[in-house]
Amino acid sequence: MEWQKFAEEMALLARTLLKQDSVQQTLDEIAASAVKLVDGCDAAGILAVRKGRAVTLSSYGDMVEESDRLQGALGEGPCFDLARRADEERVFRIADMTRPQPDWPRYAEAARALGIGSMTGVLLYTHEEDFGALNLYSRRPGAFTEDIATAGWLLASHAAVALADARTIDQLEHALETRHAIGEAMGMLMERHGMSDEDAFGVLRNISQHHNIKLRDVAQRIREKHTDGPA
Repeated sequence: MEWQKFAEEMALLARTLLKQDSVQQTLDEIAASAVKLVDGCDAAGILAVRKGRAVTLSSYGDMVEESDRLQGALGEGPCFDLARRADEERVFRIADMTRPQPDWPRYAEAARALGIGSMTGVLLYTHEEDFGALNLYSRRPGAFTEDIATAGWLLASHAAVALADARTIDQLEHALETRHAIGEAMGMLMERHGMSDEDAFGVLRNISQHHNIKLRDVAQRIREKHTDGPA
C-alpha cells in the first residue's frame, strides 16, 4: 500500500466527514470510502449488536447486510469473537474464507455462499452486551494483508469518533427506520401520481406541517393507505 497517498486521501476524507450533516451521513461516507480507498475491498459496513441483535448502521456494496444478519441470527462470527476478546485484540483478519473456519462453521459456510472470499474488521466499541465494528469484505481470498488491515483500522477511528457523538445506537436505528419509511412513502407517491422525488417529499412535509404530525408518522399512514388499496 502507498502510505503517502493513503495519508493524503485520509486527510481529504477527514475534511469531507466534517461537512456531513448527521452521524448517519458520516457513517455512510466512511463505509463508501472504505471501498474506494482500500485495495481489494468490494463492500464495507458498520455493524452494531445490541444484546445479540444485529443492526446494520451503514453498508456499501453487496453482502454486507446479509452477513450482519447471519452473524446476529447464528450468534457467531468474527465480529462476535472480536467483541468477546476485546481486551486482547481489536482487529480481525480472515485471509481465506474458502478454508474451514472451526470457530464459526455455520457462519463461514453461509459467508462462502454469499461470495465472501476474505474479510477484515475493526472493533469500534464495547459496552456491556453491546458492540460495534467496521467490516471490510472482498470476493477473493487473500485480499487483506496486514498493511490493509491497518488501513481499515485508520478508517475505523473515524467511525468510532462519529459513534461517540451519537447518544445511543437506538437513535441511529430509529433514524434508519424513519429514512426507510419516508423513502418508501415517497416511492409510492411517485409511482401512483407521477411525482418527482422533490414533489413527493414536499407532499409529506406539507401534511406534516399542516396537521402537526411527525414526518415518519405521515409516511407510515401513506404506506398503510397505499397497501390497503388505491389512493
